Parts: sequence; C-alpha cells; structure tokens
Amino acid sequence: MTKRTTLASTLVTSVAICLTATGAFAADIAVVGGKTDDAFWSKIKKGVDDSRHVVEANGGKVTYLQLQTYDNLGPDAAGLVRTAISQGVKGLAVPDWVPEAEDEAIKAAVSGGIKVILMNSGSLDKAKELGAINYVGSDEYLAGLAGGEYFGKHGQKNVLCVNTLPGSANQEARCKGVIDGVAKSSGTGKQLPLPATSFGDPTAIAEAIKATLTQDGAIDGVITIGAGDADAAASGIQQAGKGANVKLGSFDFNEAGLDRIKNGSQLFAVDQQPYLQSLLAVSLLASHIDFGTDLPVKPVLTGPGIVDASNIESTLSGVSKGAR
Repeated sequence: MTKRTTLASTLVTSVAICLTATGAFAADIAVVGGKTDDAFWSKIKKGVDDSRHVVEANGGKVTYLQLQTYDNLGPDAAGLVRTAISQGVKGLAVPDWVPEAEDEAIKAAVSGGIKVILMNSGSLDKAKELGAINYVGSDEYLAGLAGGEYFGKHGQKNVLCVNTLPGSANQEARCKGVIDGVAKSSGTGKQLPLPATSFGDPTAIAEAIKATLTQDGAIDGVITIGAGDADAAASGIQQAGKGANVKLGSFDFNEAGLDRIKNGSQLFAVDQQPYLQSLLAVSLLASHIDFGTDLPVKPVLTGPGIVDASNIESTLSGVSKGAR
C-alpha cells in the first residue's frame, strides 16, 4: 500500500468518524403546538419551518407535534410531550398552558436528558422549576397589563376580557393583566369565561358577547384572547348595536383584524410575535445541543407590542410573507 493510499484511507476514516460524531450530537427537536389551520399557530409553524433549515444543515431534524382540538388542552399537550419522549428527541419546545396537567410530563422529559425550552406559555420561574433552560415568549400578565393600560389611556372605563380557554394559565394571566391595567386609569374590568368548545366557534362567541353587552350597557371595551375570537367579537358588538360605543381590542391578530385597525373599527391588537417564539426557541435548542451555546438573556421576551393606527402600515408589510 502506497503512502498516498494510506493517507487517503486515513482521511476517509477520519471523515466517517466526524460524521458519526455529528450524527450522535445532532439536534433532534420536537415542538408541541396548536393546530396549523389556526391563524396564530400558522405563524408558529412558519418559525419552526424556517429554523428547520439550520437544524437540518447541521444533521438534525425538527418535528411539529400539533394538538387536534383544544377541548382537552393540558392533558393532550402532556400526551404530546410523552410522544416526544418516546421518539427519543434531544430537544423539546413546549408551551406550559396548563401546568397541573403538563408539568409532570415536562419534568419526565428533563429527567430523561432532553433539553427543554418553554415557549409561548410559561415564565422563567416556571422554566427553572421544571429544569428547562429558558422561556421564549411573551409575559402574558405584562401583555394584558399593556392592553388594559391602552384601553384606559383611550378613555375606556369598563372592559370585558373574553376568555374561550378558561383555566389556561396564559389566558388567565392575560385577562388579569387587562383588568389591572384598566384599574390604573380608575376603570374596571371583568372576565367573560366561555366553554373551551366555544374556541373557534364564531357563532357561539358572537352570541355570548352580544348577550353580555345587551345586559350590561356600561361596557365600553371588549378584548379577546385571540385573533379569531376578535372576528366573532366584532360581529357580536355590531349585533348588539354597540359599534359606536364599544371599542375592540385583541391579543394577536389576523388580516381581518389588521383591516379593522386600518379602517378604525378595531382600536388595537397586542402582539407577541409568535413567529419569533418558535424561530428562536428551536434555534436556541439546536445550538445548545450541537455546540453547547447558551444565552445569558433569560427570559427571551418577544412581546408585548401594540399594533394600532400608528404602525399598521409597517405591520402589514410582514403579513404577506406569513410572519406577522
């Protein structure tokens, strides 16, 4: 055997060893999330898909595990976490929507050596409690507080927070923040909890809001926990004949909501930038698994921001690409 052949054989062997090592440490990440036909979660999914390019370039893969309904939110999310564990993933991005239902499954993932980032719903304190490495998302109480303060600064004194996912930690925090924010301007607020089956049912939501506005003429502001619910709320407000007196706000937005903000029939939307939540969570997990990197910034907050008439045009520029 010549020296050249020996050198070539050595190089091939070395490359094979390196590739095997890369495969051994390459990020295999699961993301637990909502339905991709949901306007909000489609933005999360785009963030997952865009981050996938980097993960796959380094020999890893990303799997999106989605809920089929929102009727049994916490237990179903916990089931998806257990599915991820059974698949042998090395990283997990998961919302902690209902801690009492999900925490044990998340702890099991951490105990099994899986690197976890709480995404979209949770907090840094909860991440530390569960052994997760970070939280990426909005602080839901601060988001609600921003919405309530915005209402107060624009003259609304009696605000209704419509919650179609009562019991969900992030939605409860949002409504509490709204109520506290309105109180800063000497206003009042209350929550309208609706059955989880109302989520995504525009007729049920519109009817409930119409009935509440009809019964309580003092309400001058309505905010919904999601963009789809805001579409139904706009209908309910009109059906109640309150379009001139009741101002509408929402958490998150879709194109219809942005159109209402542009034409003046919706006051504002609270933006948590869901695209960034998944893009950052998956990228941070992959880099941590592949290269041992970590951020000193904890938590990584993607909101809240307010979208209103003052910045509607710049917001619309990202809508056509599916990231806003």
